[in-house]
Amino acid sequence: MTYVRAIALTGLMCLMFLTTAASARADVTAFIGANTTPANRQVRGFAVGFGLLIVGFEFEYANTTDDLTAVAPSLKTGSGNVLLQTPVTFFGVQPYVTAGGGLYSETLGAHNDVGFAVNTGGGVKVTLAGPLRVRVDYRVFKVGSGALYSPAHRIYAGLNLKF
Repeated sequence: MTYVRAIALTGLMCLMFLTTAASARADVTAFIGANTTPANRQVRGFAVGFGLLIVGFEFEYANTTDDLTAVAPSLKTGSGNVLLQTPVTFFGVQPYVTAGGGLYSETLGAHNDVGFAVNTGGGVKVTLAGPLRVRVDYRVFKVGSGALYSPAHRIYAGLNLKF
């Protein structure tokens, strides 16, 4: 009889957790900023993510232009990241830290390097009105050994839509 009670209690607890679980949140960001390594160049991109209370996941793509006069290569990155964020905003601000990895492509003239990159960083999402937010983010990318410049530093601001 205790075996049947244990199964029933386990089922009841699972049902309680499923009905009280925090709902998943998703967001999308379009951003523009600067890659500062080795010279300031424009970067544009987007991020799509979702989160559960404190842990979030996102996919991000960014494209940095080159500057031949500064011998600064173009850099394209596509990465999957994990975010640790506050579960609620404080005065309309939600801070986060992030880390992840993915692919990069660095090009300058005849030089072309493709490989794996890891990134770390952090930022804030600031509520404007309703689901519309501003996102400010700083990242450091450690790109492969064949890259001209590593690590690459990037800062951006973007519009973020939470749904």
